[in-house]
Amino acid sequence: MRPTMKIRMLTACLLACACGLAYAQINPAILSEASADLQAGQADKALALLTPLPTTGTGAAEAQNLLCRVRFTLQQWSQAVAECQQAVNLDSKNSDYYMWLGRVLGQEASRASIFSAYGDAKKSLAAMQTSVQLNPQNAPALSDLGDYYANAPGIAGGGTDKAQSVASQLDKVDPVRATQLRGDIAMAQKNYTAAEQYYKQAASVGSAPADEWTVLASFYRGRQQWTNLDAAIQSCVTAAAKAANSGAALYDGAGVLITASRNPSLAATMLENYLASSSMTEEAPAFIAHIRLGRLKQQLGDAAGAQSELAMAAAMAKEFSPSQDPQH
Repeated sequence: MRPTMKIRMLTACLLACACGLAYAQINPAILSEASADLQAGQADKALALLTPLPTTGTGAAEAQNLLCRVRFTLQQWSQAVAECQQAVNLDSKNSDYYMWLGRVLGQEASRASIFSAYGDAKKSLAAMQTSVQLNPQNAPALSDLGDYYANAPGIAGGGTDKAQSVASQLDKVDPVRATQLRGDIAMAQKNYTAAEQYYKQAASVGSAPADEWTVLASFYRGRQQWTNLDAAIQSCVTAAAKAANSGAALYDGAGVLITASRNPSLAATMLENYLASSSMTEEAPAFIAHIRLGRLKQQLGDAAGAQSELAMAAAMAKEFSPSQDPQH
């Protein structure tokens, strides 16, 4: 066979392979299973499903976004940024993908050196702005953008006037989030009286206010108003018992108690109830809940129970060290 013929055959083979890769289709059932694992805190199972998948082709954008979010729960920020960036590269019209890119860039910026933090923060802001531009009804993205404006310095694009403008947009989409954002703006301005009133208002008007009570409890922790904190946590527990999708509030409320070094028995019960619920979520990673519950059981004198909780956490997310938990 002549060399030119060999080259043509090789070229044709490579083109066929490239076309096959370009049009590779990821089985939607795999993505659904990986998403369910992510919500259940089964990080290792999700990684095992997602890591081998192609990074281009039908379904690849969703796969990369899911992979980014698994990395987010594991606090693997650099890898998460790369995967979220690939998701938006593949689907530049998806508001949620840009929202997650903004979140992981924000996390990376908060941990970066002073020399690179500014650049990362500006990239995070750009991603959040794009998310909102693509879908002005995306309430979580609007909330993220408003929080950024409220807390970032002016040199990084922040400003409470900008945050107030976002709150006005949120009024039309999610009034409870809008009220909570105004509380955050008041906090940034050190107007604690106004902040408390906004947080109380959010808790009073929400249809399932367990999350809002947790935010108010966190406010009281910062102000060292312990009686009010205890009352807000009890209100959170009561509200969560009435709403099947409020499990994450139990996780967050337990976190408030742990940080405040208060009522470890109640904190443990809240985490146990969360882990036994049908509303586990990536926003409250189950493996971290097991780690925190293990520490609480150790504190309460249940050494065997503590070891069991840590073992369950390791079985779910072997790449996550208990020392990574900010509440360790």
